[in-house]
Amino acid sequence: MKKLFKYILNTIPRPLLIKMSYWVRPIIALFLRGKKFTDPIDGKSFRSFLSYGYALNRENALSPSTLSLERHRLLWLYLQNETDFFTKPQKVLHFAPEQAFYKRFRNQKNLDYTTTDLLSPLADVKADICDLPFEDNSFDTILCNHVLEHIPDDTKAMQELYRVLKPSGMAILQIPQDLKREVTFEDDSITDPKERTKIFGQYDHVRVYGRDYFDKLRSIGFTVKEEDYTKNFTQEEIQKYCLMKGEIIPVCFK
Repeated sequence: MKKLFKYILNTIPRPLLIKMSYWVRPIIALFLRGKKFTDPIDGKSFRSFLSYGYALNRENALSPSTLSLERHRLLWLYLQNETDFFTKPQKVLHFAPEQAFYKRFRNQKNLDYTTTDLLSPLADVKADICDLPFEDNSFDTILCNHVLEHIPDDTKAMQELYRVLKPSGMAILQIPQDLKREVTFEDDSITDPKERTKIFGQYDHVRVYGRDYFDKLRSIGFTVKEEDYTKNFTQEEIQKYCLMKGEIIPVCFK
């Protein structure tokens, strides 16, 4: 049965999976309940998480209850433990809202919460990240996670994110990143989807970000904190929450 669930999670397109999850997810969560691993987003525990990945299949990556991945759980812990995101009144702009977060952020009384995306059914505002329909200095917090690697003109997108962020505001701009790579790699001549998945990690990614990502954000005007937040946890806690050790959270300020 577990192998069947893994097959489903890795072969069905994610938008369809999200629609199916409203009735599939409780069944999977019930089957896998246990005490070994805990999703910090909802506090539920399981004997295992599900594997997930395109180019590389990662064991215990996907939570059976919230459908969160390693990056979502790490971000949740950072926001909860290190910021006033859940307590201070603020205007939030969330790009391509993840299902693990969407309802929880929407229900936060302190948040004036706006979602945006070109295609997502969860988007309040259908918009191009390179041409946002918001006034300058509009938002206290921006969440834009695993979006920029899809955008051909990421410089323009970063400029727009900087423009709509309030002075002293915070933007968390997570991306898939190869920290062993000094310079970001792009090659538009690679068009075969399988080859793109192999090289870029996903067929619709247009680049592999290297360590120079942080300096590019700084060139736009952001002050960037390269937050290696997994250092705050023991190895036992990293395993318990199924985090990716060494993943960097780019915490940006204007």
